[in-house]
Amino acid sequence: MRLTAYTDYSLRTLIFLAMNREQLVTIQDIADAHGIAKNHLTKVVHHLGTLGYIDTVRGRNGGLRLGREPADINVGEVVRYTETDFHMASCFDAASAGCMYAAACALKGVLGQATAAFLDVLDAVTLEQMIIKEVRKAKAKGAPLPVLVQFHPMGRGRGRARDKT
Repeated sequence: MRLTAYTDYSLRTLIFLAMNREQLVTIQDIADAHGIAKNHLTKVVHHLGTLGYIDTVRGRNGGLRLGREPADINVGEVVRYTETDFHMASCFDAASAGCMYAAACALKGVLGQATAAFLDVLDAVTLEQMIIKEVRKAKAKGAPLPVLVQFHPMGRGRGRARDKT
């Protein structure tokens, strides 16, 4: 089973937001951290916002934050909302031409069980569990935890912030 880039970006976005809960972050922050094009990420963030996973704050000091607690975000649910289909083979797609082996083939049933098992594993994981693993990995490597620091200059006429969402 292979997830689309869209789902990958969705999960990365949620992990980044969960690990930076103490502040608002921008789409550009997430894009820079993961080497993802901002244009692709904008669509992902919009969709996650419509699903209630992300809150957006507009304005001068705006940005993004999680819309739910990490423990309340189920990874299997996110994958189901962001993947277009789970057709492991063409015989799963009703719109495709029929298979000449359909009457005697057990492959569709086996692949269906494999897909169900895949989703069952994802259903057992929350975003909170994922970020705990990320924190442990960073500590084991001796790497600093990701922290986003933003400087907003004050004063008239200089350093005016743009809406970064």
